[in-house]
Amino acid sequence: MRAFPFALIAGMLVLSQISMSQDATPQSYAPVKQIDAVFAGLQSDRAPGAAVLVIHDGKVVFERGYGITDLRTLHKIDEHTNFRLASLTKQFTAIALMLLVNDSKVRYEEKLTDIFPDFPEYGKQITMRELLNHTSGLLDYEDLMRMPDKNTPENAIPQIKDREVLQLLKQQNHTKFESGTKWDYSNSGYVVLAQVVEKVSGQPFGDFLRERIFAPLGMSNTVAYQKGKNEVQHRAYGHSKEGDRWKETDQSPTSATLGDGGIYTSLEDMVRWNGALDHHTLLSEDAMQPALTPARWDGEMVRDRRDKPIAYGFGWFLAPYRGHSRMFHYGETAGFRNNIQRFPADRLTVLVLCNRADLQPEGLALRVADLFLPAN
Repeated sequence: MRAFPFALIAGMLVLSQISMSQDATPQSYAPVKQIDAVFAGLQSDRAPGAAVLVIHDGKVVFERGYGITDLRTLHKIDEHTNFRLASLTKQFTAIALMLLVNDSKVRYEEKLTDIFPDFPEYGKQITMRELLNHTSGLLDYEDLMRMPDKNTPENAIPQIKDREVLQLLKQQNHTKFESGTKWDYSNSGYVVLAQVVEKVSGQPFGDFLRERIFAPLGMSNTVAYQKGKNEVQHRAYGHSKEGDRWKETDQSPTSATLGDGGIYTSLEDMVRWNGALDHHTLLSEDAMQPALTPARWDGEMVRDRRDKPIAYGFGWFLAPYRGHSRMFHYGETAGFRNNIQRFPADRLTVLVLCNRADLQPEGLALRVADLFLPAN
């Protein structure tokens, strides 16, 4: 009879250990309640919301969804839900080009006209490096394309693709400024980079991403979405609020371009991406350094068109926060707002993906980071 309580206690301990091993957010490890409180207002079974990921010391300490994927199915957002990354895509586009540099198939100082000989004269001055760090001066393709009438139904909106952006730029005869001399955020540059990857590799951009990045990392649900060619599983749709009601606003005239914002992915797959960055799975630490080196002109940090100094590498903003080194990026497109904050020295990553346009995910992500970062 005495052995029974001991066995029962031992069994309870084993079950407790199993439960803890299955819980990615143990209370003893992270301020789970505090993180949850930051996003508590997004909890809903009838409104779009967000997916939140926190990785600390190499472990997932928080991974949770809030709200629903869309107004039709009312499926709950979770770690498998795939969001349109918008400009968070740029870090993947940058790595794609960097892999080709690592393969000795292209150089950072190679000119745009070396890749596309029919590009106008101004392309002789623009390098791959300048495309990557937003110092190319290319005109914004959104200013060059024909925009649909505001009353056009979403399902009838004509959408520009990467090749069409390249053709638009080939029809121009000037840039905003002399390449390399200033910084100006350029979606055009990253669309062109996707076309460079296609030309140099001989593969469609989405196929290159899948074969060289997504598949090797086990990012099985991540895709560069192309309507009619592939599908997004567990897809979140973008939304905007009109009065007190939600409306699906998932697509725009620029939603079909890939290099600047066309990737869909989930928290689950971003855990794998974060691990690859931490452990230099795709590129060695030395090969990765150009992406983490701010653009410079005449030995000093480049300035934007308002003469403000900007620290940007390849696909990443590089600016400290509260004295902690940081690489980060935002992403905004029709109905989506996203933000990623990485603090490599503190081994901390915070990712917030939102399928609603009324949120400011950077502020939310930094509120979470504040729970982990020691005072400097």
